[in-house]
Amino acid sequence: MNIVKHSKKLSLRLSRKKLFSTRSKHISAYISTALFASWIGTYLDLYFVGKQWYSFPARPYPAIFTINIMFTLIGLPILTTFFLYFMEKIKTWKKGVFIGTASLIMTLGEKRSEALGWFAHNDQWEHIYSFFGYLIFMIIVWKFYRWMNSI
Repeated sequence: MNIVKHSKKLSLRLSRKKLFSTRSKHISAYISTALFASWIGTYLDLYFVGKQWYSFPARPYPAIFTINIMFTLIGLPILTTFFLYFMEKIKTWKKGVFIGTASLIMTLGEKRSEALGWFAHNDQWEHIYSFFGYLIFMIIVWKFYRWMNSI
């Protein structure tokens, strides 16, 4: 009668493979979400600039682009990555507080950008719109990231 024993080397290889698979899935979710956030940000900017709710007086290639492509293609993916990193580190009940605080900071940053001449709203714009816009944007980005991690 033969008895088959479980090899320690076999389980070590499986756990490394699983760790690599989890890590690559995690990185893929980060990249996909950063691209998703950039895509949403670009189209929202195009929409709101087209409706003349706001504009970007100081932007690269103003003859070609009506939006600030540096922010939507570089700044937004970087900020999204930091956002995801911190959201993963905090407890569930603090996530809402973090999103609300980040929305407030982004709204204040928007006002600072206006003072520097990088950003301009029309006269009917209320900054509470920005606060709720950022709040919804971050919730959607977080849900997308969680979905990407689940598939």
